[in-house]
Amino acid sequence: QVQLVESGGGLVQAGGSLRLSCAASGSIFSINAMGWYRQAPGKQRELVAAISGGLTNYADSVKGRFTISGDNDKNTVYLQMNSLKPEDTAVYYCNAEVVPLQAPLGDYWGQGTQVTVSS
Repeated sequence: QVQLVESGGGLVQAGGSLRLSCAASGSIFSINAMGWYRQAPGKQRELVAAISGGLTNYADSVKGRFTISGDNDKNTVYLQMNSLKPEDTAVYYCNAEVVPLQAPLGDYWGQGTQVTVSS
């Protein structure tokens, strides 16, 4: 069973920083891509950042402020969030496209971690 566990969310003042972590565990053969999504109350989930094959992409709203990175040895992805704004407030979800050892490729989600930015 593949699991994604996020950590690092919390309450921060506008202009502050947080670093989110997402660790994938279980019977994993490979991970094709990992990313971060967020969903604010009453709004649809949106892509924040993703990394695949060493390439990264970001939502326009976070370019220059957020950085996604990964540790392949630990099957972990990070999201460094700087210069946080109140509009960044949302539940942040980790997503991974995983090839398990004894199961077909699948899309997995973490439980979400709350990020709240106060003004």
